[in-house]
Amino acid sequence: MNSKLIEIKNVKKYFPVKGGVLSKTIGHVKAVDDVSFYIRDGETLGLVGESGCGKSTAGRTILRLLEPTAGEVIFRGKNIFEANQKDMRKIRRDMQIIFQDPYESLNPRLTVEDIVGEAFDIHKIATGKEKRARILKLLVTVGLRPEHLKRYPHEFSGGQRQRIGIARALALNPSLVVCDEPVSALDVSIQAQVINLMDELQEQFDLTYLFISHDLRVIKHKCDRIAVMYLGKIVEMGDKDEIYNNSQHPYTKALLSSIPTTKPWKKTERIILSGEVPSASNPPKGCRFNTRCKYAMDICRKVEPNFKDIGNEHFCACHLYD
Repeated sequence: MNSKLIEIKNVKKYFPVKGGVLSKTIGHVKAVDDVSFYIRDGETLGLVGESGCGKSTAGRTILRLLEPTAGEVIFRGKNIFEANQKDMRKIRRDMQIIFQDPYESLNPRLTVEDIVGEAFDIHKIATGKEKRARILKLLVTVGLRPEHLKRYPHEFSGGQRQRIGIARALALNPSLVVCDEPVSALDVSIQAQVINLMDELQEQFDLTYLFISHDLRVIKHKCDRIAVMYLGKIVEMGDKDEIYNNSQHPYTKALLSSIPTTKPWKKTERIILSGEVPSASNPPKGCRFNTRCKYAMDICRKVEPNFKDIGNEHFCACHLYD
């Protein structure tokens, strides 16, 4: 079993809510609220949940693209939340991100050579002919051609732009890559190509992925373990097969029941959740899922469930298993 590359411990990210004439802080949006998990070296951990559950915010907070409210992120034995700006720059060479929208994340005024080569300039790794040679090698690695070097983002398709984003993320030869819904903006046929490319690159460069997505079919194909997030908290986590074949949390079961089937003759129970996702600025007391859960008991509305191991490193936060 591989060692832990990164450990996320009790991470919180709150955004202040301003109000009144003086714009004083009158509350907080608890986008990420006491989240803990780990990722082993070389594995892919999937982070899933409905839109607005906080999974993208979690990914960006882990990389300190957003400054945390509380918690620790232990990367290679060091808490990066305590690192100063100089140390953080060194750490960033080992931690990169692939963004969701391949058009918005690329500077339209820069050529592909400038976009991919920017990391070499910032970290003073290569210049001149060596820099160009490394950029060309990266482009070929992600399935682009040398003649693309001097083109601008608007001259590419969505899939090609995402390949540019992947090349940029790999420029510094990182260990950890946070993939923030990297295929959700692409056509289904292109999604398959990009996912296959990411599989090849993971093996070639010995990468570790945090793969954020709301598409459970993609997660099933891509990930080794899965963490399910609801309203800022992890409610269930475990091995991929455990989650898909032996899910325990009512929210996870509802998510899995929404996956379109390729066998229409096989009857499956579709679980329809009632109501809307509560506001992260005023989450329900107790279990945050209690307002939409058909199994909710009195204790669910008063006491927050513990996130505990129910066997085989399968973790669940639900009073049904107390």
